[in-house]
Amino acid sequence: MKKKLLSALLAGVMLSGMLSGCGGGDSNGSGGETAEEGKVVNIYVWNNEFQRKFNAYYPSVSKTSNDLSVTYLEDGTEVHWIINPNQDGVYQQKLDEALIKQSSASADEKVDLFLAEADYIMKYTDPDVNAAAPISSLGITDADIANQYKYTLQAATGSDGEIRGLSYQATPGMFVYRRSIAQEVLGTDDPDTVNEAVSDWDKFDATAEKMKAAGYYMVSSRADTYRVFSNNVSAPCVDGNAAVVDPNIMKWVEQSRKYTDEGLNHKVGGQWIDEWNQDMGANSKVFGFFLPAWGLGVCIQPNVEGTDADDDWAACSGPQPFYWGGTWLLAAEGTDNPEHVKDIMLQMTTNREILRAITVEDNDMTNDQPLMEELAEDPSFSSPLLGGQNHIAVLSDVAVNIDLSNISPYDQGFTELFQNTFGDYFNNVIDFETAKSNFETAIVERYPELTGGVKWP
Repeated sequence: MKKKLLSALLAGVMLSGMLSGCGGGDSNGSGGETAEEGKVVNIYVWNNEFQRKFNAYYPSVSKTSNDLSVTYLEDGTEVHWIINPNQDGVYQQKLDEALIKQSSASADEKVDLFLAEADYIMKYTDPDVNAAAPISSLGITDADIANQYKYTLQAATGSDGEIRGLSYQATPGMFVYRRSIAQEVLGTDDPDTVNEAVSDWDKFDATAEKMKAAGYYMVSSRADTYRVFSNNVSAPCVDGNAAVVDPNIMKWVEQSRKYTDEGLNHKVGGQWIDEWNQDMGANSKVFGFFLPAWGLGVCIQPNVEGTDADDDWAACSGPQPFYWGGTWLLAAEGTDNPEHVKDIMLQMTTNREILRAITVEDNDMTNDQPLMEELAEDPSFSSPLLGGQNHIAVLSDVAVNIDLSNISPYDQGFTELFQNTFGDYFNNVIDFETAKSNFETAIVERYPELTGGVKWP
């Protein structure tokens, strides 16, 4: 099953077979004699978020090229950024194509470091795939990563028990809402009181009705609530050779149809599109968004900066705990820059002062549990975007209890295809059975090895 999956993901090319030449005893990322470091470090990413943090916080940065495609380090090394979009699996496809050629690539063309999300990190930490080097082979020790949240290490651990990736983030979620709208509709913008109005789905729905009556929308898009449901499923989305739709996903379908039919959401087709961004702007009628800490700086801040809404937000726990994303750094097997890669991984995921700066300046929640617990209790720490609220205090307890036991290598594709195929159902273009049939077709087209079809609740 595993080999069928990898074959399908790589358009018929067996990743584990093709990459086997990249690893082994002669790999620079796997111990042995220390070879001379290369002069080009190639980092594969899906957007500029990590690139921006690296350029701002990595101690050895000297300058960047005008187009930001190259970062120059003080020792003369060039960091080249290879950026491909995450949507529709494009990033994975381009990364896989490069990894397949790793053993034959010239030194300056080799993948040195690549990023992965929770939705597909398992694909690259599989020891049979041999795509990512164990961090132990780089000389990174348990003591180096002692402060990191346990779930971030578990997510990057292969079946052989080796950790193959480190994250600079912790990504528990929260419900981020407009203070002015809360004050008008609920009579208060106090996070604890507002949380009482959204602390379970029945209360959330009742508050959505109040928002509608006052001329507002509870959420922007049906996609805004998806991960709250999908993070609370009872099993992975694939069982053997069959896709499995969890009952909790069908609860999302039911809620999304209701919210769309009754005008409780703004009927925006998805996330990361212009309409969604506009719904975070100063003139928006949307009450709130489900976001992790990184969403404050990546999503909301750019849409309200310099407006009256740049401090008109607050956060509460919401109806169910959830997480969204996370960025792991993985050293590519066969890298000719193991020392540079090791230093980048350690500096960006374990250097407390860098992590503190990222949290304070970017509103992100970083992967240092003692530091986050310290900031959660620090009365002087707050987010201006949230009107002076300490969002780490909201998120700290959730982070400790994040459970990734139900993730699978199929999660990104399942999520994209399920939301896309049911979109026409929510908009009354097709009926329910047709939406189900369309998903059954789409999932097998993306993953032909799922010969068992789709199991519905």
